[in-house]
Amino acid sequence: MAVADIQNPLQGETTCGTLLQKLQEIWDEVGESDKERDKMLLQIDQECLDVYKRKVEQADKSRAKLLQSLSDAKLELSSLLSALGEKSFSEFPEKASGTIKEQLAAIAPALEQLWKQKEQRVKEFFDVQSEIQKICGEISGSLNLGENPLVDESHLSVEKLDEYHCQLQELQKEKSDRLHKVLEFVSTVHDLCAVLGIDFFATVTEVHPSLNDATGVQSKSISNDTLSKLAKMVLALKEDKKQRLHKLQELATQLIDLWNLMDTPSEERSLFDHVTCNISASVDEVTVPGALALDLIEQAEVEVERLDQLKASKMKEIAFKKQSELEEIFSHAHIEVDPDAARDKILALIDSGNVEPAELLDDMDDQIAKAKEEVLSRKEILDKVEKWMLACEEESWLEDYNRDDNRYNASRGAHLNLKRAEKARILVNKIPALVDTLIAKTRAWEEDRGLSFIYDGVPLLAMLDEYTMLRHEREEEKRRSRDQKKFHEQQSTDQEAITNPRPSPVRPIGTKKAAGPRANGAANGTPSSRRLSLNQNGSRSMNKDGRRDSMRPMTPVKYDAISKEDSALHFSGTEPVSSSP
Repeated sequence: MAVADIQNPLQGETTCGTLLQKLQEIWDEVGESDKERDKMLLQIDQECLDVYKRKVEQADKSRAKLLQSLSDAKLELSSLLSALGEKSFSEFPEKASGTIKEQLAAIAPALEQLWKQKEQRVKEFFDVQSEIQKICGEISGSLNLGENPLVDESHLSVEKLDEYHCQLQELQKEKSDRLHKVLEFVSTVHDLCAVLGIDFFATVTEVHPSLNDATGVQSKSISNDTLSKLAKMVLALKEDKKQRLHKLQELATQLIDLWNLMDTPSEERSLFDHVTCNISASVDEVTVPGALALDLIEQAEVEVERLDQLKASKMKEIAFKKQSELEEIFSHAHIEVDPDAARDKILALIDSGNVEPAELLDDMDDQIAKAKEEVLSRKEILDKVEKWMLACEEESWLEDYNRDDNRYNASRGAHLNLKRAEKARILVNKIPALVDTLIAKTRAWEEDRGLSFIYDGVPLLAMLDEYTMLRHEREEEKRRSRDQKKFHEQQSTDQEAITNPRPSPVRPIGTKKAAGPRANGAANGTPSSRRLSLNQNGSRSMNKDGRRDSMRPMTPVKYDAISKEDSALHFSGTEPVSSSP
């Protein structure tokens, strides 16, 4: 292979041609043969060929590396676009053209920008996943601050980031709800501890140290375990509050009962106003700090115990007071009892020591309750008996009024008596119907209870039957008196006609009118003498204190022998109803 002589346009520069010319000159001067010269030139050509081959190989390798770099760059670009969720990149042409280096130069800025975008996206994923991990740890109660979340760099799309953000928002909302619930629980525990007189900080830190007020709101534990413990603590404190309130109300009730029994002055009672003020309060209504403290309950217990001991020493006085109450109830119900025998029995029971004071008082309370029930059962009948007796009293007054010859004189108050007489006549006319109703209700009462209705020691039906009989006899007596009066007037008229046949002068009109009311009074059935009267004179009977008692008609003689003890037996239910009216 001959080496062409290349003339270099630049003077003084060594080229292959100049070197070959120089070599020819040397060979000429040396005297090398043509064979040697050809051999040397062939060697030079071979060496030049080897150099070209090496350069070509190097160029080929360099091109292959560039192609691989371009392929890797395209693959990396595709991977970045896929990881970032980008379908295409606007700054990189879809159909790249030009040399390999031009293509590499064109794709490099896009890769650099995508790398920066990836780094920013990875940071965003890391931040949101770190926050999610933190909140999840707070909720689960197993927060590990040393562990960082692992970001999947192959999925860095905006959609995936939005999913994480949505999850973070839900967790933040749950955290807020849990924190609100924790604060509500803590506030409830604080209020309950205040009412119960319990140390709040010591109580709440048993659940979790972060619940102390010294820590910030965001630092408080919101884990499931904390919420569960707080809920259990609130239930336990509410139950404790309920039990303490029940205990305090029982003590307050006992205090009031003991105070009422022993007539404790209001000054002494006021010392325990903080106890009795909640006697009817519900659990939710008790909110005053210390209202259910243990020392307050213990104070009330000590006072109840002291009053119990004092009550035992004043048992006789208390029992006699209840006995007086029982006797007062019997008195209003017109049931006769033997108070002396009852008091002797109470004294005997207390002195014997065989009965507890509380049992004795409870027994007397039962007696009082039964007596009140008995009063209620007799109330309707007693009210009608009262009306009957008032009517009888008016009847007695009307009879006395009709017997008064001067009742029509123009004296002071005559018009008032006249009005009363008119009302009394109306009331007296209602007596038969009232007696019939009273008899029917009394018999129904006796049939229902199997007992006789005793009124002040006398069977009421016997009183009513006796009154009915006496009223009938009184009406008959009035009728006979009117007939006899008419007979005497007729005899007087006949006698006057025989002795003085002349016509008698006309009687003055005023005289006839004056006789009219007296005749009318006789017609109303009010004779001058009455077989049945209200204590013989129509007045109310007097009780032991000299006051007017409830008036009743005169008791028949055959019923006066009923003793007070027998009357008490009627009330206790030991005597059956009499079959006789």
